[in-house]
Amino acid sequence: MAEQTVERRPGNGATGSSSEETVTLPLSTPPTNHGHTNASWTLVVFVLVGFTMSGLALVFSTPWLFWVGMGVIVLGVVVGKVLQILGHGQGGAATLAKQSGQSAH
Repeated sequence: MAEQTVERRPGNGATGSSSEETVTLPLSTPPTNHGHTNASWTLVVFVLVGFTMSGLALVFSTPWLFWVGMGVIVLGVVVGKVLQILGHGQGGAATLAKQSGQSAH
């Protein structure tokens, strides 16, 4: 992605210095869906279910359920990453097609 460089020259400020600062800005705006993608929602659901299972296991002193909940959390992270790689994450082909109203191939 190409970037735009902007130079800012502040006047005499409170410190009295006249230094230059170079700021690099991206040319495009970030995605506007704020993470509302299939990959992110899948990850969130898996993590919430796993966290709830592990929390209940602590309350009821059930070690095996705690570890099953931890496994569900790890599985959710893996599934979320796979979906992102397949284009269902932020900026992915399937997400962009969904936003534009087209069907993904």
